[in-house]
Amino acid sequence: MSEYTAPVPGLDDVEIPEPGAVTLVVPTFNESANIRQLLHHITESVPARMPCEVLFVDDSTDDTPEVIREAAEDCPYPVAVLHREEPVGGLGGAVVEGLKAAGSEWIVVMDGDCQHPPSLVPELIATGERTNAGLVVASRYIAGGSRAGLAGGYRVAVSRGATWLAKALFPRRLHGISDPMSGFFAIRRSAVTADALKPLGYKILLELAVRSRPRQVAEVPFVFQDRYAGESKSTAREGFRFLRHLAGLRTASPVARMIGFGLIGASGFVPNLVGLAVLTGLGMHYVLAEILANQLGVAWNFLLIEQLLFRDRRAHRRWWDRLGRFALLANADLVLRIPLIALLVDRFGMGALPATALALVMTFVLRFAGTEALVYLPRRRGSRARRAM
Repeated sequence: MSEYTAPVPGLDDVEIPEPGAVTLVVPTFNESANIRQLLHHITESVPARMPCEVLFVDDSTDDTPEVIREAAEDCPYPVAVLHREEPVGGLGGAVVEGLKAAGSEWIVVMDGDCQHPPSLVPELIATGERTNAGLVVASRYIAGGSRAGLAGGYRVAVSRGATWLAKALFPRRLHGISDPMSGFFAIRRSAVTADALKPLGYKILLELAVRSRPRQVAEVPFVFQDRYAGESKSTAREGFRFLRHLAGLRTASPVARMIGFGLIGASGFVPNLVGLAVLTGLGMHYVLAEILANQLGVAWNFLLIEQLLFRDRRAHRRWWDRLGRFALLANADLVLRIPLIALLVDRFGMGALPATALALVMTFVLRFAGTEALVYLPRRRGSRARRAM
């Protein structure tokens, strides 16, 4: 996308350090009622000597793309719309597509509902240039900021709770970022590798800060505005996606995944014991009941692991292939544990209790390694090629 300098009366006195070229990336989903107002605000807010372009990345099912094209005819700077037929990654995925397509050194990400004031764009860029920051966050939670535009106590509580949870899980990565839930920020193209981002939902700043945070971060306060038109996209479903996203980010390292794997495995005892109680209560022999009840625990563990630990690796195999391999490993764990305990007791003279504990640890590590290697790692291309010959 090319740079363009637009004369905007009355704003030539805004001091913007050079270079000040900026691409405004606006992810949209059914925001047609807000487009003209947003572009009007941007036109009034961008200084004449600040080259600017606007890129809408659109996932809408309404006429938002057509409204953007019509409204762009009245704008003094380039306006483009990239419509995605498949909204992979939600609004966060739309932002990633915008980061890849942006043509300026500075990229400002903002919502399309007019709750992020475009008048703050010059200050975001100026702060980044003055402090040599790679990321400048517009924060509602520093002096001068406000969350006034959040409708109702429920949304305020959810926002604060999500902020607290994110900062508690990532104290180092989010140090110096008071508002990791903000959707309004400026970032240098050179400070982010878009291909490294794996967003889920609309909290793209959290994703960006955790996976590829620039060393230098600055903040400016902003007042969260009332939505101009339409309804909020913040729903219970988005809340669950946010929790899944948090879990995926937190378990990105092998050690964290192993800990998560163990916690999920421990939680599998609940459906296992419930199933055992129901089946034995129906008169089934306890051995057969335990075998069947164990499959409930396996299914429970598989569902949680799929959603929380290996969400980004599920494309390598079909779901039934992954389930079959996971179930085989889980049941092999039971078969292996008993002879291993016997070996530790008879050959090495260990007591039954420490032998059982050691066997549990050993089989757990083997099951975790087997799950990663045999269920969720991609197939080797060479083996595929040989099978095709």
